[in-house]
Amino acid sequence: MQDITEQKTIEQRYNKWIIAVSVIIPLAVGALFGVNLRKLGFDVEPLSFLPPIYATVNGLTAVVLFIAVSAVKRGNRKLHERLVKVAVGLSVSFLVMYVAYHMTSDSTPFGGEGIIRPVYFFILFTHITLSVIIIPFVLYTYVRGVSGSYERHKKLARITYPLWMYVAITGVIVYIMISPYYKH
Repeated sequence: MQDITEQKTIEQRYNKWIIAVSVIIPLAVGALFGVNLRKLGFDVEPLSFLPPIYATVNGLTAVVLFIAVSAVKRGNRKLHERLVKVAVGLSVSFLVMYVAYHMTSDSTPFGGEGIIRPVYFFILFTHITLSVIIIPFVLYTYVRGVSGSYERHKKLARITYPLWMYVAITGVIVYIMISPYYKH
């Protein structure tokens, strides 16, 4: 077991990387989101099959996170760590598919009317906003866990877990709400 000074030193080594990744990912996604390869003249097929896949990946992320938290509550720290790595991998794969879809396909406008319209945009706005905010939370929580700073990890995880779950679950909800408007 490492002492607190060692744990904080390990965390400090990752601080610059966490900050850089937390800034670069949203900027890159924002920039790539505005790039449509077909409109730029590239002969690529629209990846229109991806939305149900990446919505499923979001749902799986929520399930894996729930099981990971259940595992650590039962004292199975090793399973918890493995499942969190899976959840991070799922989130990264979602991001890659999401960007690939938007780089090859036209955006789908939401066609709902009435009260459902502001509900959809509220869920979408909070989902997107929290998906950016969650990045440093996940990374700092992860580093605290692997560095052995379990009390600090647990304290931050109490914030990270519900935010990450919200992002994963609302990703599925957004897909369900917009799916009737996809061009087939």
